[in-house]
Amino acid sequence: MLKIRGYLRSAVVLLAPAAAAQPRVSLSTGPQQKHRTFYEFRTYSIHPDQNTAFLKLTNEKIHLRTAHSELIGYWSIEYGGLNKVFHIWKYDSYSQRAGVRAALSQDSSWISEYVSKAIPMLTSQENEVNYLVPWSHLQDPPQEGGVYELVSFQMRPGGPAVWGNAFQAAVTSHDAPGYGKLVGAFNSECGMLNRVHALWWFESADQRAEVRHKAHTDARVVAAVRNCVVHLDSQENKLMFPCSFSPLK
Repeated sequence: MLKIRGYLRSAVVLLAPAAAAQPRVSLSTGPQQKHRTFYEFRTYSIHPDQNTAFLKLTNEKIHLRTAHSELIGYWSIEYGGLNKVFHIWKYDSYSQRAGVRAALSQDSSWISEYVSKAIPMLTSQENEVNYLVPWSHLQDPPQEGGVYELVSFQMRPGGPAVWGNAFQAAVTSHDAPGYGKLVGAFNSECGMLNRVHALWWFESADQRAEVRHKAHTDARVVAAVRNCVVHLDSQENKLMFPCSFSPLK
């Protein structure tokens, strides 16, 4: 009996270091953000009878706003929502955005020449903070003009650790010759969580329709999409035309 007890004590001593060496389970839900730069998505809904006037005013006065921070793109939504505009603003940090907001509140020209006239034309405003996903960066379209598509995916809870690779594979399968041009892929930080966006460029709405039909018969694309949709709750899209003052055209 003493020999057996001594053996068990020795076994515990031998097993203890191995157990202690086991790695801890990571609590991370995905790649960590490596920088503070983020993109604010804004969607404004306009009174139907004020849509033309709002776009004209914005075209004339947007320079008062871009004097304070960088505008990435400004679009008028044509399909997937009427009488709406969508725009993306870039900020280096939350403190920079706070500073911009403070400066705008003191900019008399911005307030009197634009805000006071534009706000009555709107029915609602929405915003969302997004980061570029680690494997994406903003790209210019091959040429000016064309149509942009913003595809938004509401993924199931769990974060990029659960669905990130599948989402990347599905998106990049479409970012190939003969398909659309991926301008950027984004992951939401403030707003709806577990939401990702893909911003695409096409030569025209007709070319985009042709690409959709092509994708349905492309085994490579179909397989990647099937692996992704098991993590998907819902999705929506908008087809948009860039405004004349938009940096991305």
